[in-house]
Amino acid sequence: MRDVVVVGAGPNGLTAAVELARRGMSVELFEARDTVGGGARTEELTLPGFLHDPCSAAHPMGAGSPAFRGMPLGRYGLEWLRTDIAMAQPFPDGTAAVLAKSVGETAASLGPRDAGAYRRLVEPFTGRWDTLAGDFLRVPWDAVPRDPVTLARFGLIGFLPVGALVRRFRDDRARALFTGLGGHAIAPVGTPLTGGMATVFALAAHAHGWPVARGGSQAISDALAAYLLDLGGTVHTGVEVRRLDELPPARAYVFDTSPTALARIAGLGRTYEGYRYGPSVFKIDYALDGPVPWTAPEARRAATVHVGASSQEIGAALKAAATTGRAPERPFMITVQPSVVDPGRAPAGKHVFWAYGHVPGGWDGDLTHAMERQLERFAPGFRDLVLARAVAGPAELARRNANYVGGDIATGAFRGLQTMFRPRVAFNPYATPHPAVFLCSSASWPGPGVHGMSGHNAAKAVWRRLGLSNRRR
Repeated sequence: MRDVVVVGAGPNGLTAAVELARRGMSVELFEARDTVGGGARTEELTLPGFLHDPCSAAHPMGAGSPAFRGMPLGRYGLEWLRTDIAMAQPFPDGTAAVLAKSVGETAASLGPRDAGAYRRLVEPFTGRWDTLAGDFLRVPWDAVPRDPVTLARFGLIGFLPVGALVRRFRDDRARALFTGLGGHAIAPVGTPLTGGMATVFALAAHAHGWPVARGGSQAISDALAAYLLDLGGTVHTGVEVRRLDELPPARAYVFDTSPTALARIAGLGRTYEGYRYGPSVFKIDYALDGPVPWTAPEARRAATVHVGASSQEIGAALKAAATTGRAPERPFMITVQPSVVDPGRAPAGKHVFWAYGHVPGGWDGDLTHAMERQLERFAPGFRDLVLARAVAGPAELARRNANYVGGDIATGAFRGLQTMFRPRVAFNPYATPHPAVFLCSSASWPGPGVHGMSGHNAAKAVWRRLGLSNRRR
């Protein structure tokens, strides 16, 4: 009899397994793919020697994650690499707004009419990332906040839609930057909590940057798996679990899967029938003959670049993907150029480039031309540098990762009550009707991103249920 069996070796499943093993529990983990990783993998998708991240590439919440910061992952090979500019938002005139380590540099890039407004927005939280993240990234009613004043102040912003938040700015440079930050939710700009997401991403840039992992995102997963093995855990890969009774006997089962997959495997019937999946993305990984020729100099120095000419253009693209069933003509794109800071990701003088635009869930078209046309607006000559492409629409993304139902990389739509209560309205979002079965994927609070906090929070729910002591090794 094991204490815990974990199904799914994505960052949340691995984090849950580590947290439970650290407390003296016997842990066995099962992963359907041949390697661990989930949304944090690295593969040669295009040409030999070009190391691409099929899913997550830059990690705004990774280096500052309370879960990861509490683990000695550096001892297992994880090294965060940062650029001095975390994210750049270039404009057609060759200038750019930026998220930099410095609040002052960021404010100055927004122009004189909005510099003060930006400072007033972020400075109350500057230097308080650790307590704010610890309070915000756990279930809000789970415990007394460590810094209730800061959390309450953030709450006044956090529940706003990003479309409402940007009204405090006078010019479109700042509005475009924040609309793009909120766009990571892949939801219309009127969606509640997207203003909070945008602000958290800005604060993360000032606290820990938006780093990439040296060698690729696989390094995060490999470090977690190595730590788990050192703690006495067991990892099985290449094992697809179809029913709960296929697993070894255990006191608890923790699933890093979609809610619908959990219900099917654990025999929970219609428990999650109201859960909704959202829009998808169309993703292209490029092998390039040189760096992306951005017109804006700041974009050449950033690991992450958002591509959208204005807040209106970005908002229209998000609305098209989320509500109209059509792909946008001018997609808002999130791009990452890891080899700017990690040259070992490509042969000498070459580069890897990661980009996606938003499309409806299950969309079966080809967005390549629209994406490259958009890139050429901000980086003329981009197409001339392309050596090879690896294209993945919603169907391919779902094939690579079963949690991405319909290609939804957020494992659940941000809309209605599901924006706040993931995967359903419940005091404990990680528990299920089966007393021994728990959910730890990004379908549960606090949602998507390689930060491990859904796994961390689910592990806490498990050890509370099992009543074991919080014994650390």
